Amino acid sequence: MLFEKMPVLPDDLAAMDEKQLNTLCEEIRKRLVETVSVNGGHLASNLGVVELTVALYSIYNPHRDRIIWDVGHQSYVHKILTGRDAGMDRLRRPDGVAGFPKISESDADAFNTGHSSTSISAALGYARAYKFTGENRAVIAVIGDGALTGGMAYEALNDIAQSQCRVIVVLNDNGMSIDRNVGGLSKYLAKIRRRHSYMRAKRNVRGFLLKIPKIGRPITRVISRAKNRVKHWVVEGKFFENLGLYYLGPVDGHDIYALKMIFERANEIDGPVLVHVQTQKGRGYGPAEKEPEIFHGVGSFVAETGEIKSKNRESLSKVFSEELCGLAEKDDKIVAVTAAMSIGTGLDSFAQQFPDRTVDVGIAEQHAITMAAGMSIAGMKPVAAIYSTFLQRAYDQLLHDVALQKLPLIVGIDRAGVCGYDGETHHGIYDFAYLGGIPFTTVAAPSSAKQLRETVRLAIHVYDKDDESSPVPRDAGKLFAIRYPAKERATFTGDANYIDVPLEYGKGAVCFNRPDENGSYDVALLSIGEVLEEVFAAAKALAERGLSVVVFDARFFKPLDTEAILKLADRSKLVVTAEDAIADDGFGEHVRLALADGGRKNTVVSLAHNNGLIPNDSIANQMKADGLDRDGIVSSCLNALNALNATNQ
Repeated sequence: MLFEKMPVLPDDLAAMDEKQLNTLCEEIRKRLVETVSVNGGHLASNLGVVELTVALYSIYNPHRDRIIWDVGHQSYVHKILTGRDAGMDRLRRPDGVAGFPKISESDADAFNTGHSSTSISAALGYARAYKFTGENRAVIAVIGDGALTGGMAYEALNDIAQSQCRVIVVLNDNGMSIDRNVGGLSKYLAKIRRRHSYMRAKRNVRGFLLKIPKIGRPITRVISRAKNRVKHWVVEGKFFENLGLYYLGPVDGHDIYALKMIFERANEIDGPVLVHVQTQKGRGYGPAEKEPEIFHGVGSFVAETGEIKSKNRESLSKVFSEELCGLAEKDDKIVAVTAAMSIGTGLDSFAQQFPDRTVDVGIAEQHAITMAAGMSIAGMKPVAAIYSTFLQRAYDQLLHDVALQKLPLIVGIDRAGVCGYDGETHHGIYDFAYLGGIPFTTVAAPSSAKQLRETVRLAIHVYDKDDESSPVPRDAGKLFAIRYPAKERATFTGDANYIDVPLEYGKGAVCFNRPDENGSYDVALLSIGEVLEEVFAAAKALAERGLSVVVFDARFFKPLDTEAILKLADRSKLVVTAEDAIADDGFGEHVRLALADGGRKNTVVSLAHNNGLIPNDSIANQMKADGLDRDGIVSSCLNALNALNATNQ
């Protein structure tokens, strides 16, 4: 890289000429491809903001000024320029840099991000605080046009006008979030973008003027500022102006000189400003330019060709979508709902087959759930698929707008459990806890691909009306959530006979049974979800040690199969529960309460995640760290049995 050591920001960048800055950008792009091809991560979004980040840090000091990157998946360039280039070799690994901004990692990270549409609110909070304290720091929120479809961003924009605080909102407009953007705002921004002849002419005129010795650059600066003032009054940005922001742009997000000029102009304005920057997602790397959706969040790949290294495991997202497609072929009332995640949730295949029955609401999980509730009342059969970590944002809608009205609605909770290298902000480990307290709700957690298919087929019956033969009881929770893990997770393949046990609403099943001569057990292992694979392996290891063991796959978190669990507890010395979820108010806690309410006094060991601060690492290592792998489960069972035996002596 041009710098032998990390640059002093903004001074070192400000001292570089345009050619040097462009060379630096090329080197950063090579570094990004080199790093992400090995470690995986968010590539296309970072390639798109290289010039934008360099231009920002030519003017602002991120160690002092507060620059908040919305979502944060485009923060790799920011990390390279703020002293963490060496850590990029271990990007998203425990001993490397995190994939998202983290205050604990650097003073240049102003806010922990990971979920969309939060940056403007956080920036306004900073600006209000500095207004009170009198500190003179720039406050900047960098938000994408995809994130701007989220309702929280509009709440913040609505608040900006009355605040009169100095906040610069940089709208990184690449026409995409993860999937292609949808909605009215996307169309509005597209109108502003569709000025190719103007943009071409502008670049040509600027190039000509810059060639004039001595006076070319000053003339360009004066003309640019005059043009922006005219455009401010006449051409674009009225939507943002009406919200109380001074609009500047649009500006070519890959023209460093133009970017620096527009940021300097923004600095002169005493009040909130929106700078509209047009970028290309995947810029400078052919495969990412061609398929930005694929290279938004990608695993390891061959840098020279862009070929992705496949894990060759069945995608549960695909399983969910395939089963839904099969049902939709027979029922034209079934509608799929996604919140800007059709590819991630597998619903892109549904959209291809049933484009008129696919609804993408943008990054708006709250709206997705309440909109689906309206469709349900109107007689349709909506099925929403949302990542667990993002469904958290729609808790009130699940409770207030669906459950309390006793409306039928199916929600596929994708990416449940620990998420791996994306780290703390993306773990799907809280869903049992927040769904457990919602009334009139069913929560299923299949342990295999086959069981997921069966669960989808069962769930669709929540839409049955007055059908006594329905496999879903009339008094069952009509909000039917189906929880399944990330696509790269292994699912249960243990006992072929067990896999053929049919699914029954609210009932679990025994999948490993090694009683002693009296029909009793040393350990009853109660499992829920995909962790059954490790529980099953642990049970076999315990049986090989001469212990009597039973494994019960709960299949449903709510309603809990209390009757079966009590019967197993009556025959067991020790009850051990296992779940890929937070311990508080999780499966283990519900089992413990059911046993206590049933008058049982079994010792219960709950194996779960003790807190949400699980660092970025492989899923296998994250499970191992909390004792949810085979060896950890065996160890916990043996330790608990030894403690019981010592107490009884």
